[in-house]
Amino acid sequence: MAYSPRISYGLYEVTAAENDFGPKPGEKLIFADALAEESFAKAKLEYKRLRKVEADELSSMVLAHPLAGFGGGYDFEVPLLPGDHVTDDAGTGFVHTAPGHGREDFDAWMDAGKELAARGIETRIPFTVDDAGYFTKDAPGFGPDREGGAARVIDDNGKKGDANKAVIEALIAANMLFARGRLKHSYPHSWRSKKPVIFRNTPQWFVYMDKDLGGYGLPREGRASDRTPGDVSPAPAEASERSERSAVSANEPDTLRSRALKAIDDTRFVPAAGQTRLRAMIEDRPDWVLSRQRAWGVPICVFADENGEVLKDVAVNARILEAFEAEGADAWFAEGARERFLGSRANEPWTMVMDILDVWFDSGSTHTFTLEDRPDLKWPADVYLEGSDQHRGWFHSSLLESCGTRGRAPYDTVITHGFTMDEDGRKMSKSLGNTVVPQDVMNQSGADILRLWVMTTDYWEDQRLGKNVLQTNIDAYRKLRNTIRWMLGTLAHDDGEDVPVAEMPELERLMLHRLAELDELVRKGYDAFDFKRITRTLIDFMVVELSAFYFDVRKDTLYCDAPSSTRRKAAIVVVRRLFDSLVTWLAPMLPFTMEEAWLDRHPRAESVHLEQFPTIPAEWKDEKLAAKWRKVRQVRRVVTGALEIERREKRIGSSLEAAPIVHVTDPELRAAIADVDMAETCITSGITIVDTPAPDIAFTLDEVKGVGVVPAMAGGAKCARSWRYTSDVGSDPEFPDVSARDAAALHELRALGRL
Repeated sequence: MAYSPRISYGLYEVTAAENDFGPKPGEKLIFADALAEESFAKAKLEYKRLRKVEADELSSMVLAHPLAGFGGGYDFEVPLLPGDHVTDDAGTGFVHTAPGHGREDFDAWMDAGKELAARGIETRIPFTVDDAGYFTKDAPGFGPDREGGAARVIDDNGKKGDANKAVIEALIAANMLFARGRLKHSYPHSWRSKKPVIFRNTPQWFVYMDKDLGGYGLPREGRASDRTPGDVSPAPAEASERSERSAVSANEPDTLRSRALKAIDDTRFVPAAGQTRLRAMIEDRPDWVLSRQRAWGVPICVFADENGEVLKDVAVNARILEAFEAEGADAWFAEGARERFLGSRANEPWTMVMDILDVWFDSGSTHTFTLEDRPDLKWPADVYLEGSDQHRGWFHSSLLESCGTRGRAPYDTVITHGFTMDEDGRKMSKSLGNTVVPQDVMNQSGADILRLWVMTTDYWEDQRLGKNVLQTNIDAYRKLRNTIRWMLGTLAHDDGEDVPVAEMPELERLMLHRLAELDELVRKGYDAFDFKRITRTLIDFMVVELSAFYFDVRKDTLYCDAPSSTRRKAAIVVVRRLFDSLVTWLAPMLPFTMEEAWLDRHPRAESVHLEQFPTIPAEWKDEKLAAKWRKVRQVRRVVTGALEIERREKRIGSSLEAAPIVHVTDPELRAAIADVDMAETCITSGITIVDTPAPDIAFTLDEVKGVGVVPAMAGGAKCARSWRYTSDVGSDPEFPDVSARDAAALHELRALGRL
């Protein structure tokens, strides 16, 4: 029994009793003072307090078991032990201590073990309940020797057995029951079946964290693809790497803990906080309990003697392996399995272990029967990817299992993601009706929409998903897909001719510069598993810089310039390089869409997923040109802002109807646009650049100082082909409705037989 030195106790005498069983007047009992009144009331007793009972008195007491002699047992001495878990919130102030069935009970018993042994008290912990919930021989009168068989605590269906009733009846018969009643309280249960479980202190199978392994498992390094079946030695080319990465310092013991901690230091974690978290768990974790007592799972398929020594017999193990490969793990539980596996040793006193393995050991060993058993894969894995809860789960068990048998982690990189919540940040639940079913999203919008959502989230943290979030990604996907579709339409006119970069217009060289910048970002992003940065940067580039700027400006050139135009050829070359780069960059994240686009462009190709990222020449980088065009685009912003108002007010229908006057007083901006065709860049039919201050009526932007725009209508006639307003429309009598530029293009097309 346990008491608390911090609680006030008193000696009480019974003065009157209502029940036929239990204490009678004159009997004396000890209670926590704070609980005496409540306890006597439950037992329907009247009482008086005699005196205080000191903690020293309690510590020296030895009690008798209330069922002493029952079933021929229980005649041992029962000591009183101090326990931190004892309180005077409820009960009697004393706690029945069963070290075989409670964590605090076990700790209190073990702490007092030496002292109890010195007092001649038996310290062996009895195992009173077996795997099936029946009392054992360590519970005399209730175990197998009982008439009708052993009493049962919990049956196979998780329901209360007859044990509780049997014990109460025995206490009443011995006149040792103080009171009885019903109590409802929280109790450990199976999360699967919602049924109660029994806490039992039983022999278990452990993996020691701090036992010296003496180098066991270290030779088995190297990749599976470099070994023949059954070869456990390192591949020659990897022997030196193994010795560097797997060897444990000579100054520390070769334990599973030391190996695991070293492996954590050798592993890359994304995000880096995962390394700190896993390291803290390994540093503080106790030995690994491998065994479980359940009716389902993979068995620990070994035989052991009464001392726990395992049978190590090659022939026995071979029979077990053969049976498992042919019949699965259930072969262990089949009738006659012991005799089948032991063979000629069946008459020896070997016990068949019926415990099952911790399921985390099952999951932790997956690297062995996947990576090592398949010639197309390699060991260790490049990446393990799972949720943040797996630092105490799959990442953890895989690390320990592999370090014990292979000397290192089964992975080079560990990537951790958060959990998926609804749009309001709540956990998804069927009862709340806020779940998003991936299959529904794929059926409605396609799998790549779901992937795009994943790639645009900060997956290191918890993510939110719902209708509005998905719609945002659908809109982004549509813009991205339309950009690729436009490039495919343009590349239908690609004859494969190349144009030297030096001969390209500045706008094309600017796009190549941006490709070089993006190539660096994309490669670094993939190496860092920073998919969010890649996707958002590429989507912004495709929507803002390509669709809304470069393609918009170059449509006139691509549609209306003559086939021999260097500017048109250069634009097609750049679109070709943009397409090849963007589609291969996005292929790992949007595999279906990019495969479709790639095979449309390259119908004889096998797959975009067999393509490498294109090599981007370093000389495409041109920071000076990029700085110049940042200034050009600042001026363009003011012009397009002014024309947007004109369109909104319906003074013009399109920007080609305008020929604005642009006042540029900022010397840097004026120098930047000096040799740029601003009419082409701003998509107007004409433009006038002046260096005088802008009048009050001019349109300006606060963020672009020194630029003002006065809208004006374009002069001349509208070209039927380019829709530009020019003064030379009709100058060619064969094509009287178009400008001279367009007429020349039409003559060339006719000569080529395309008109």
